Amino acid sequence: MATEIQVEEPRSVPAVRVRDARKDDIEPVAANHFEDGEDEPQLSKPATAFDVLTHTIHLQDDPSLPAITFRSMLLGIGLSVFGGVLSGIFYFKPQPVYIPAVFIAVVAFMLGEAMSLLIPRRGALGRFLNPGPFNVKEHLAVTIMANAASTSALGLQIITTERLYYDRRLNGALTFFMLMSSQCLGYGMAGLMRRILVYPAAMLWPSNLPINAMLERLHSRAPSNRKPLRVFLWVFLGIFFWEIIPQWICPVLTGVSIFCLANRTSPVFTNIFGGAAGNEGLGLLSICLDWQYISGGSSPLYFPVSSLISQGIGITGCIALFAGVYYANVWDAQKFPFLSQLIFSDASTPDNPVQWNQTAAIGADGKIDMAAVGALGLPSFAASNVLNILLTNMCIAAAVTHLVLWYPAELKAAFRFLDPRRITSKLKSLTGRGGMAAQGSPAVAANTSEASYDPHYLLMQNYTECPDWWYGVVLILSVVVAFVVIYEANSTLPWWGLIVACIVGYCHLLIFGSMQGITGVSFTIQSIIQMIGGYMRPRFPVANMYFSLYSYNTLLQGTLLAKDLKLAQYGHLAPRTTFWMQMAGTVVGAALNYVMADSIIDNQADILRSIQGTNIWSGADAQQFNAQAVTFGGFPHELFSVGGKYQWVPLATFFGFLAPLPGWWAHRRWPQLGFDHVNTPVILFYLCYLNLGINSSVMTFFLAGFASQWYVRRRYPNIFVKYNYLVSAALDGGTSVMVFILSFAVLGAARAAVAFREYPASFSAVQTAGI
Repeated sequence: MATEIQVEEPRSVPAVRVRDARKDDIEPVAANHFEDGEDEPQLSKPATAFDVLTHTIHLQDDPSLPAITFRSMLLGIGLSVFGGVLSGIFYFKPQPVYIPAVFIAVVAFMLGEAMSLLIPRRGALGRFLNPGPFNVKEHLAVTIMANAASTSALGLQIITTERLYYDRRLNGALTFFMLMSSQCLGYGMAGLMRRILVYPAAMLWPSNLPINAMLERLHSRAPSNRKPLRVFLWVFLGIFFWEIIPQWICPVLTGVSIFCLANRTSPVFTNIFGGAAGNEGLGLLSICLDWQYISGGSSPLYFPVSSLISQGIGITGCIALFAGVYYANVWDAQKFPFLSQLIFSDASTPDNPVQWNQTAAIGADGKIDMAAVGALGLPSFAASNVLNILLTNMCIAAAVTHLVLWYPAELKAAFRFLDPRRITSKLKSLTGRGGMAAQGSPAVAANTSEASYDPHYLLMQNYTECPDWWYGVVLILSVVVAFVVIYEANSTLPWWGLIVACIVGYCHLLIFGSMQGITGVSFTIQSIIQMIGGYMRPRFPVANMYFSLYSYNTLLQGTLLAKDLKLAQYGHLAPRTTFWMQMAGTVVGAALNYVMADSIIDNQADILRSIQGTNIWSGADAQQFNAQAVTFGGFPHELFSVGGKYQWVPLATFFGFLAPLPGWWAHRRWPQLGFDHVNTPVILFYLCYLNLGINSSVMTFFLAGFASQWYVRRRYPNIFVKYNYLVSAALDGGTSVMVFILSFAVLGAARAAVAFREYPASFSAVQTAGI
């Protein structure tokens, strides 16, 4: 029997929380929002976050649906193998290819439905193999397991770099345990933080909303679901076939710029208005008609409007800042490319940028050879890369202040484990229960306010909670294995360095896990963590790589776990089922990542070392990782300390701490002006967002985002809550399926790329003119 929570009951949405617009703009929903029990929202005002949480994903659940079946385990393991193999292969591709969760969910649905229809249900064996219709709990469990396996382990960077540049080869067992310890370290930390990163309604994790909306619609048999399902299918099929055009037939649609067409020979026009090719330009006023680049795995349709406003302010400032610094020749900017992530020699000229010879600077012991550096000179960065590091520093500092000012209760809860009374209570509970405490003492539980929790959290009370000690065991085992790895692998990272790495990872997970949960923005801060490691252990690039592995990867994997825990909470999947599916997916993914990487490195080493690579294989990611380790790990004092060429990179951190204060004060002084929608860390992050990649999609991204979250959400709230996130999932799903097919069929993922046709010279000129 399905259970349903009536949202007007006081206990489901406490008035104290729902009227705290400063945090999440959540308001109580009235009973007349549903008419005669139909799935038709009746909203007469702009849709709030609470409307999204209760109308896009409904507050109803059927605990009797089985999640762990033969079918779900077979599909989960099969898709985990599929994802682990592909993510291992895609790491070595010239163009980054990712496996989005919505793609996994679409494939899982097709396979699950096929199994339910084709496998006979006769007898006990038939009912075991096919227990009935493929249900939403099975679907969600499969998606979470396969998604955990489909993310390339950050440890692949170390495996590849050590083999290619340091002639070091770890044995298979040690490599596997390195991957597992680094992956599970973040899992353990995030699991213990779930009361901060997952349960609160403020932690919306917007990227999950399209997936949950899609799952609910695909499995609903209600008559009112027919129209939304048709909308999903038509949008899915439409974008599926459309993507053939910009991806293969007419790639010029990736970016169209009237300004670049008007002046095809001007480097200034290309730098400012170009962006259809990697590192070409800033994409100002360009139009992109390829959803793969518009979305890029982060659909503009799901970002809250407050996040979009902050992103837009940041992007506008980024264009002005990058152009101003470059053409003012700050840091000798014009000697180097306008946009680049490489490190350069001071011998570079505007017409001939020269890469710094990092191979000559590294001794046989893996340590920087300062005598060789004296002959080479210190490395230099493109100005855009310097700004990226500087503003990321400011972003980290601003995020700390932002959380202290706007979310003090949640921040306090993150460090509640240090409370002596809590520790004593836990010890007493462990003694009384023979070590199997799951919930802690009533006194501690009472201190944890559930008034701010997501309304879907109440439905999760039908299931047994996953005990904290499970995540604690994962964390402790990961740290112990990590200690063994850093010594057995001769990493040159001392034991205290690993402890510092774990502390840095915990703090960054707390800060940026919270920020990603609130805003939907995935922050990239690896360069800053490598700088911290460099100051701690200068002249040791290998130690810097391991420091990054056990700190930055903690953030990546921790946010992945927290996001999937929220996905499970929205879909009402039992917490213990979620835990085991994530752990199983991680093991399968890590093992297959290593198997594929080992084979590819052995057979393609020369190509992976080359600068250009081929259209099938490339070592660009490992090259960049190694360059950053050499630079940040080798010369932190010479480059970044006071008196160094880039001294303002660390000094700007202090200004970052102050950056959120004006907006916070202005909101307290004039609360009606909406300064609470301005997120300073997001602004700072997007002030350097255009430092790499294809940027022609930025303007189209904001057009789509504001059309959805500002116009439709305010003018047509009923359409918004019913269709917005469903359409987002359909666009991402159809795109990812077609891109996957084209990648292997004609775009060079499995063999040489096949061009659609040879275009006339005039058209080719347009295509390469910076548009």
